[in-house]
Amino acid sequence: MDGSESGRDRIVEAATRLFAALGYDGTSTRMIADAAGLNIATVAYHAGGKRDLYLAVMERAHEAERAALESAIADFTPDPAGIRMLIDRYLDFCVDNPDVPALWMHRWLSDAADVAHLESRYVKPLIAHICETVREAARADVDVEYAVMTVIWATHGFCRGGVLDVDGERTGIGNAKEVARFRAHLQRMVARLFGLPE
Repeated sequence: MDGSESGRDRIVEAATRLFAALGYDGTSTRMIADAAGLNIATVAYHAGGKRDLYLAVMERAHEAERAALESAIADFTPDPAGIRMLIDRYLDFCVDNPDVPALWMHRWLSDAADVAHLESRYVKPLIAHICETVREAARADVDVEYAVMTVIWATHGFCRGGVLDVDGERTGIGNAKEVARFRAHLQRMVARLFGLPE
């Protein structure tokens, strides 16, 4: 493999899959190298160490999420239809990019605790931007930050864990019927949180 960006992308993609599945603490550089079909020295040469890879993975995940949300915010109207659209677009992003909620959920469980400041750098400004955007559409008594966080918690939980079917098996984002069911539930929940008509 040469020093091309595509080589680095291949390594970052392998690292993303592993960090999303096993967390930073549960993933070794050797595992990343094996998943990319390379040796450790080649991975280090093209992408740095495990910490460097983790930072690259988290930045890439953040940029994808930020772009999706900014696109939705650009189309936002401060009314019930605008809130519904924003919820739908966020759920669509998470369903289409399940590694992103998985990466953040690992951090909720204190994974990569020695890699600090990602939340203050990436998450907090994005949440503040969303809260400012939707505040005008909410009743005055709504705790907008908790309402937004509730959507994130629920969506990440569904995308990562799904629900149990009648046989006790997990089903979720791979099942269009369950995604539609969760979407309807999320919309009802948000309508109640924001005091919107259902």
